Amino acid sequence: MAGTGNSVRSSFLEGLEEVSAAVESGAGLPAVVRAASRALQASAVVLDTASSVLAVACQSSEDERAVIAGERGSETIELRVADAPVGQLRMRSWEEPAEPALLRMVTTLIGLEVDRARAPGRAAEEAVGDFLSDLLGRRMTDRDNIVARSAELGCDLREGAAVIVVRARPAGPEEGDWRARVLTLAERGARAVERSSLAASVAYGPPRPVGHGENRAARGERQLVILVPGKGEETARRVGQAVLAELEAGLTGYHLTVALSRPTADPADLHRAGGEALLAANVAGARGDTFLSFEETGSYRLLLPAMSEDSSELERFQKETVAPLVDYDVQYETELVRTLETFLEADGSVAKTAERLFTHRHTIRYRLDRVRELSGLDVGSTDGRERLSLGLKAMRVLGIAPPGGPGHEAGLVAGRSPREG
Repeated sequence: MAGTGNSVRSSFLEGLEEVSAAVESGAGLPAVVRAASRALQASAVVLDTASSVLAVACQSSEDERAVIAGERGSETIELRVADAPVGQLRMRSWEEPAEPALLRMVTTLIGLEVDRARAPGRAAEEAVGDFLSDLLGRRMTDRDNIVARSAELGCDLREGAAVIVVRARPAGPEEGDWRARVLTLAERGARAVERSSLAASVAYGPPRPVGHGENRAARGERQLVILVPGKGEETARRVGQAVLAELEAGLTGYHLTVALSRPTADPADLHRAGGEALLAANVAGARGDTFLSFEETGSYRLLLPAMSEDSSELERFQKETVAPLVDYDVQYETELVRTLETFLEADGSVAKTAERLFTHRHTIRYRLDRVRELSGLDVGSTDGRERLSLGLKAMRVLGIAPPGGPGHEAGLVAGRSPREG
């Protein structure tokens, strides 16, 4: 009996310690609720006093709906701080009900976290979207006007901000308005760290004709953008990581990308920060990275002015170098672009390229000959390799998807769908 009592006490303390650690680390309300879910062995949803969902830790979307609706044995616990209601905890135990003492302590910690993290009343989504669209589209350049409009939305931009671009696409067919769910999750993650962050879907990116496999989002269609106030790089990175964690916890079977700009001290320069985040998102998508900051894009940063100010020269260079390879791959379902990328990454070694692609060396040489015939550039020369390498970088910066893979789907969040025949 003593051994059983010690085991229960140990489990009690471990659960309480995990929730306390999440609060003390400043990880945000979603992380606290996930820790509480594990400690209580229960699905949990936290709502504010207006019944808006603030954080979710459930086993599935169906489980979440059931808990919110009060089905399957769910219960509702009012969260209070100093006798003032701050929200509700709705939960459903997986097996045995939680220890009353543990439940009381955990709900107290959640209530304190809700009270601390409560954001100003959420501004109308349309107003936030209009503001971000005007800001990133350079239709608003006066610093005082920017600061005044942001203040109306509960966001202080006097010390500048950073920009985050979020992209998500389901791996398969998805029912319902999944784009709205992505926006909700991303906004929830951002506000858990910086409560005055603004998030919206905006039309953003240089408009231009769409070619084979090109990213429609990069030509001015909708992007999920988050504005993080303040000049601290660490805060912006924490927001980006919290957004990614919330998306990973709330979505199953999605390909995710979170891209981060450098903070800018002058609100009038935020359109440049938006360009940095967009470039990082395009590069991350080409690389298959889940999280990427502008500073981590390496030499791609040199191409930002060409993308942000006037992308026509960058497009022209891409068309003169690798566009014929893209068109050829699309038409004949070959892998010239992939072979060229691998060859350049392998420092011009045919043997290493063949090994990485699991292809015979004669086939690699044949493909490289086709690259020379189609582009007029010889990979055996320094100039040819440099021009082709820059052409590939231009393709990625412009958001043009490599052929043979998924194309891009227009929508709230830059997603992808299979290429049309």
